[in-house]
Amino acid sequence: MTPAAAIPVFALSIGVMLAASSLFAGRLDHIGLRLGLPETLLGLLTALAADAPELASAVTALVENRHEVAVGVAVGASAFNLAAMLGLSAVVTARIRARHEVLELEAFVGLWLIAVAGLVAAGALGGTIGAVLAGVVAVPYVAVLAAGPGLARRLPLAASESRFLGRSFGEQHRRLTPLDSRREALQIGLVLVAALCLIVAGSIGAVRAATSLADQWSVPESLVGAVVLAVLTALPNAWTGLRFGLQQRGSALMSETLNSNSINVVAGIALPAALGSLVTFSNLDVFNLAWLFAMTAAALVLFGRRGGAGRRAGAFLIVLYTVFVVVQIAASV
Repeated sequence: MTPAAAIPVFALSIGVMLAASSLFAGRLDHIGLRLGLPETLLGLLTALAADAPELASAVTALVENRHEVAVGVAVGASAFNLAAMLGLSAVVTARIRARHEVLELEAFVGLWLIAVAGLVAAGALGGTIGAVLAGVVAVPYVAVLAAGPGLARRLPLAASESRFLGRSFGEQHRRLTPLDSRREALQIGLVLVAALCLIVAGSIGAVRAATSLADQWSVPESLVGAVVLAVLTALPNAWTGLRFGLQQRGSALMSETLNSNSINVVAGIALPAALGSLVTFSNLDVFNLAWLFAMTAAALVLFGRRGGAGRRAGAFLIVLYTVFVVVQIAASV
């Protein structure tokens, strides 16, 4: 593909992917509010929707045997999520607050999964063992969120434990107007399927065009994945995260940010390593995962303070991401 063809294909693919993912995430959040779902579950659903471009691009890169691009997208998008979703939201809104129970649960899951991926990349764990260790935490976590706040009342827990589990779902919403009919539900379902198809198509076009341009312009694939594609495919997450911040929905914002990163790490690194699609990792990959772990820990400490996090905390996360980008550029020179 010549640059004259690759550039418009890349721009069109990114535009289609971002528009479709924004529609997908918005519709899912709207449905969740109408069903009265708790904030953490809404965050997970929104993460699944807004994360589609990142995940589709990473999978496409793996299929194309562009392993450095795939790992770069998974880790780079996660680092960008922390800076854009949490950091920028705190800078714009001046204060982001979330229930500490939500932070504690999300902190354990998020840091566990990044640590497992980092150990796999460093060669300390095999891909299969890493996937099992990721699943040991990820599967029960998703099951708990799917069960809903009522789980705290059904389990034989002490009062303090039951209260912690109930509050870890975040704020509850009053059920809004339900879906009017099966026809409306079918229409929404068709819109979601169509949007998902456009996301996948856009990701294929974007990855192929970007890697073609990188080959012709001698741009390292690691830089294309960790910075260019990572930032562009993470824009839907950044937009939905900023929207949660402006609405003062801190629990949903934390849930979406950390769940999005967990999805990237599990689907973009742990599972491909277990399936043999990823067998080697560079020193830069190991550093990037370690930096992502440090950024995540810093975000949880800053946002876990009494009263939440303000503009200084948000700016600090943005600075940490800037250092990440500088390292990617320096490593490619």
